[in-house]
Amino acid sequence: MNKTIRDLLAKFGALPVAVDQIEDEADLYATGLSSFASVQLMLGIEEAFDIEFPDNLLNRKSFASIAAIERTVGMILDGRKVA
Repeated sequence: MNKTIRDLLAKFGALPVAVDQIEDEADLYATGLSSFASVQLMLGIEEAFDIEFPDNLLNRKSFASIAAIERTVGMILDGRKVA
């Protein structure tokens, strides 16, 4: 999952640094992730993982870091398995 998220971040994030230079817990917004890019990233993640972000997870915290994105996607996938 981490590699897929990193690939999507590289594609949609428009970051001024290479994604492989970013630590999993690094603040993506401090690194240069814009609100527009985070929406594009979210759409890419939804398509790649065949999920839909619920409204309560559409926030800055969910996209704050690669690790946060991974946790958020994991929660959505776990919820889908239960439903």
